[in-house]
Amino acid sequence: MASNKKKHLLPGFGLSLGVTLVYLSLIVLIPLAAVFLRTTELTLHEFWAVVTTPRVVATYKLTFGASLLAALINLVFGLLTAWVLVRYQFVGKKILDALVDLPFALPTAVAGISLTAIYAPNGWLGQWLEPHGIKVAFTPLGVVVALTFIGLPFVVRTVQPVLEDFSAEAEEAAASLGANRWQTFYKIILPAIWPALLTGSSLVFARAVGEYGSVIFIAGNMPMISEITPLMIITKLEQYDYAGATAIAVVMLVISFLLLLLINLLQWWSNHRHGNK
Repeated sequence: MASNKKKHLLPGFGLSLGVTLVYLSLIVLIPLAAVFLRTTELTLHEFWAVVTTPRVVATYKLTFGASLLAALINLVFGLLTAWVLVRYQFVGKKILDALVDLPFALPTAVAGISLTAIYAPNGWLGQWLEPHGIKVAFTPLGVVVALTFIGLPFVVRTVQPVLEDFSAEAEEAAASLGANRWQTFYKIILPAIWPALLTGSSLVFARAVGEYGSVIFIAGNMPMISEITPLMIITKLEQYDYAGATAIAVVMLVISFLLLLLINLLQWWSNHRHGNK
């Protein structure tokens, strides 16, 4: 008699779940728990004093502000890039498609040095921006440029498959009913790709918050102006202040988690809202 049990290529639920939990514990949960545990060496007063110094607070504002701005910029231009790659045929398309992945392959330190050389006052682009009072290198604007650079592939590669699978019949039906191009995009296309856009943008934000290599060169690292939070953590470690470093790391973890949770709730609400229509 044939067995009613389904045969799976991978191990069953029990074994798969066990391996998953062990793997996540070793890679994610135990290291994060160690960060929180090391912070307990500080009293609550000492912890608050470390994480609320004016210099550290300034790094929070720059790091999270620049990360959110980079995510918003990539949301717009990442969508535009994905649209061009999917909807149009042109000479050099394969090259452009490959260039999108360059921030993934390029070492972050190399990216930082390259961006600094380009946007420095005597750089290829910086020498033209400087006379107009636009300073990129060694300013917070340089941080945004670096974070935007390393985050572009996340939005493009997340949205691109959704656009490729999107049926052109829906657009044709909207056009036949009298909708113009903007109405077709806003009412038909955007709801379909919005979850992917939100996912890609959240990945950009998550990557940008912890970015160090590509930012450290172009930022200039001026206290209260262009210092990022990861640099403050490295500075604490170099001073052998491990408890202080983990205290700042805990604040970053908590804020990042809350923001990503908010983004996921927004994505769930968007899916639920469009699913009920």
